[in-house]
Amino acid sequence: MSPDGKPAATPAVTTERVSARYTDLDSWPVADMVAAMFEGQLAAVAAVGAAQQAIAAAVEAAVPGLQRGGRIVYVGAGTSGRIGVQDGAELTPTFDWPTERLVFLIAGGMIALTQSVEGAEDKALDAVQAVDDARLTANDVVICIAATGTTPYTVAALRAANTAGAVTIAIANSPGSPLLETARYPILVQTGAEVIAGSTRMKAGTAQKVVLNLLSTALMIRLGRVYRGLMVHMRVRNEKLRRRGEGIVEKIVACSTEDAARHLQDAGGDVKTAILLGFGLAANEAAEALQRHHGNLRAALNEIGHDR
Repeated sequence: MSPDGKPAATPAVTTERVSARYTDLDSWPVADMVAAMFEGQLAAVAAVGAAQQAIAAAVEAAVPGLQRGGRIVYVGAGTSGRIGVQDGAELTPTFDWPTERLVFLIAGGMIALTQSVEGAEDKALDAVQAVDDARLTANDVVICIAATGTTPYTVAALRAANTAGAVTIAIANSPGSPLLETARYPILVQTGAEVIAGSTRMKAGTAQKVVLNLLSTALMIRLGRVYRGLMVHMRVRNEKLRRRGEGIVEKIVACSTEDAARHLQDAGGDVKTAILLGFGLAANEAAEALQRHHGNLRAALNEIGHDR
């Protein structure tokens, strides 16, 4: 309600506005169209700057539950849902994040990743059921994404996740939206009107991807899956990863390529363990050191006097 007792006005959905700057876009030469769209992409990335503190707060809140075994849950519809799935899908190959600790709640189901499922984003009850089926706990981290911040499916899922006690994070591009007002950790990226009104795959989508890059990568770093800028929490599963893993062991241990390959083989393809083997620990000692320090390689190396 507003101060005079009347119903509060619905917040303006800025991503749906028509920009006077681009009214005649369809009549411009192609080079000018591309330049205008590029301008919009740069503005979208710049808009993330104001959200840095909100992103950091969300990371700090999410880490404890994830350290206790919580899951990362992505929620969205349409473009926002697809962007969320793209971010989450990269966590396993990059950081060896367990697939069983990833959940995707997408309006219309996973088929909506490649096909438009009309009306799915309006089905709030489906979202509530999906959250119930996921059996969320206080250790789980739920990331809800919607450009307008008003998508019924996403808002309903967020409210249900709050009720379940999960850490809830919202990413939206319109201020004062229900999604941001409902989340425990709201992240507003105010990208404004799109080059093509309502086409949130453009500025809003770019900003969402940047936020998710920062958010999920910071989480992985805080969880000890990165050391000295290297992806040390990685298990070798193919030839490319084997070469990368050997290079990481060689660099950190300062050993030969041949020794790095041997340590990695002895460690069963686990890079952190291979590094500790390279510094002289036995396999059981390496496992115990990593367990003591919750998988944090820096802490384990510090304990044995090899953190540089």
